[in-house]
Amino acid sequence: MIVSAASLWELSIKIGKGRLAAAGSSIQYLMDEMDAQAISLLPILRAHILRAEVLPPHHRDPFDRMIIAQALEENLPVLTSDSKFAAYGVQVVWQ
Repeated sequence: MIVSAASLWELSIKIGKGRLAAAGSSIQYLMDEMDAQAISLLPILRAHILRAEVLPPHHRDPFDRMIIAQALEENLPVLTSDSKFAAYGVQVVWQ
């Protein structure tokens, strides 16, 4: 399993603003759990940034746009309930 750095970045912002009560109240806890479960972190690469730049404007959330760009560049499915992802041709596992 792979988790986007964009997902953790967005979660860390929400935790920092008190909008998300994560176990242990820190992103570190989530990263430790990822390590324990052998979940890889997908960094944001140059190719992902370039792909995000040219995505059509179906989705306005910058974190979701980066996740979409990463999924397209890396040919990875995305676990999401957001129906806007499908407009990009991303393989959606859950909707």
